[in-house]
Amino acid sequence: MTITGIIWAIVIGLVIGALGRLVVPGKQNIPIWLTIVVGIVAALIGTAIVGSLSDTKGFDWIEFLVQVVLAAVGVALVSGLRSGRSIGR
Repeated sequence: MTITGIIWAIVIGLVIGALGRLVVPGKQNIPIWLTIVVGIVAALIGTAIVGSLSDTKGFDWIEFLVQVVLAAVGVALVSGLRSGRSIGR
């Protein structure tokens, strides 16, 4: 991966992580770097899931939506683990 690819992964991870964080209700006590990491992981997993199923030449909204949902789930899980309480309380 080139340096440009790494920079784009960080930017996309920031956007996906921030959108995922906005979807989760309440306050999340996780640092921004962890939000970026969750966003990068969600973007990679979402691309692996949906990217192999569809081939679009433009922006793939379904892939983007899956990435944001995965980021929201990731942010909720990480926030719950970092606060020391179980999810769902």
